[in-house]
Amino acid sequence: MFYRMLNVVTSARYETRRVRKQINVLQALDVAKTQLYHFTTIVIAGMGFFTDAYDLFSISLITDLLGRIYYSDGKLPTDAALALNCIAFVGTVIGQIFFGWLGDRMGRKYIYGVTLKLMVLCSLASGLSFSHKPKDVIATLCFFRFWLGIGIGGDYPLSATIMSEYANKKTRGTFIAAVFAMQGLGNLAAGAVVLIISAKFKNTPAYKADEFGQADYVWRIVLMFGAVPALLTYYWRMKMPETARYTALIAKNLKQAASDMTSVLDIEIPIEKEEMDAIGRQDEFGLFSMEFFHRHGRELLGTTMCWLVLDIVFYSLNLFMKDIFNGIGWFDDGTNMDPLEQTYKIARTQAIITLSGTLPGYFFTVAFIDKLGRIRIQLVGFTMMTIFILGLAGPYNYWHDNKKAHIGFAIMYASIFFFANFGPNSTTFILPTEIFPTRLRSTCHGISGAVGKIGAIIGVVWFVLYGQGRTQKSLLMLAGCNLIGVMFTLALPESKGMSLEDITGEIDEVQEVPIGSPGIDDGAEFIHSVVF
Repeated sequence: MFYRMLNVVTSARYETRRVRKQINVLQALDVAKTQLYHFTTIVIAGMGFFTDAYDLFSISLITDLLGRIYYSDGKLPTDAALALNCIAFVGTVIGQIFFGWLGDRMGRKYIYGVTLKLMVLCSLASGLSFSHKPKDVIATLCFFRFWLGIGIGGDYPLSATIMSEYANKKTRGTFIAAVFAMQGLGNLAAGAVVLIISAKFKNTPAYKADEFGQADYVWRIVLMFGAVPALLTYYWRMKMPETARYTALIAKNLKQAASDMTSVLDIEIPIEKEEMDAIGRQDEFGLFSMEFFHRHGRELLGTTMCWLVLDIVFYSLNLFMKDIFNGIGWFDDGTNMDPLEQTYKIARTQAIITLSGTLPGYFFTVAFIDKLGRIRIQLVGFTMMTIFILGLAGPYNYWHDNKKAHIGFAIMYASIFFFANFGPNSTTFILPTEIFPTRLRSTCHGISGAVGKIGAIIGVVWFVLYGQGRTQKSLLMLAGCNLIGVMFTLALPESKGMSLEDITGEIDEVQEVPIGSPGIDDGAEFIHSVVF
């Protein structure tokens, strides 16, 4: 009896939990208070996304203008329209895979600078052409937009990875979402620049005397303006230190990682010999290994499929907004309208949708991502997008025949973008940079994003080749894509409030700590409990 009581008392006293032992420099990042360097990183990384969105979405605002200027019937041929809308996405697919892979091999910072240079040069070159012959103009524009797409593609995984590896675990989602929200501002800026430039030119005496000659300057200025925000942030990108997670876990240089983070966190970070040994013992399985397949194969399938179906919907509704609205009689017959007046009205419609639906969606994600979690927001977003798209497709004849209902159509259209951005458009960007190991993080994000851009290409091909006059069927197809997104979202893990190393299991070193010990957070994620 006495020994039984002694065992109970001893068991109670020595009940322990095995907790993951985090590297000091990474622990410092995980628990760091929000500081100026966090906001600086958001702005620097976010301006890349501002430029990405501006370059990708501005082309849809000027394609009709190109048709009016260079073709006698006032319309771009189908092959030219398909090439202009697709070519940047083809480059983006290549850039996301290639630069994502390089980011894990050569470092995030170095490759970050390369992608920015490429975006600046190709944005400027997109406004140039070797002659005024239609085929030469389109060919030159496609050539430079292809390389521009490669630079944009590289910016995706690197911006996301850098922000996730700098952020603390409690507000990481907010910071990454804030970077991605710059996409909405870039979209708005594209509409605003087109509005300003087209309004400026169409009121000049020179334009009234030679409208097509002056209109030729408009699309060139619009495209070349994309170099400005990227150029402004180049110096600051090069001043950023390499992320501590890359330096510590891939380059295996803890001293340099601690030194870099000390300079931005303004704290002392000790280096222990045990940490060096722990890093040396980490698994080094590759992307195509069975170990990766067992540990992360389901997650990679989930992130790629969700991004694929999301981009089919998101870019179809963005790039062909003019055609969808024209299908219900929102715009007058463009052939009877002044070229710049037509461009002005298209840009104005996009700006209204962006202000009323797109931007609020991004801001809601920033505000609630670390409260509601990624998976919940993605599920709600896909579901609500489905409901609103069906609301447009079901009574399509009503929207078409009743001009008084056009405002209602626009409100529902804007609501789709609200739930896209307060939903899968943001979370598909955030999740791949949190749930994969550091040495494969940029690569897996690049693969996920590349498959997404293949979805954008699918959407463009469908609308250009088959969607003309089939808006209702196209909308029903997009609703089906959202339902597929709901299914694959269920395969993804929630990453809210967790350290990146706890999510991926990279640091396998554990320590046994008595319950209630100082410094052990009762709400922390423990591996398991044992009782002696």
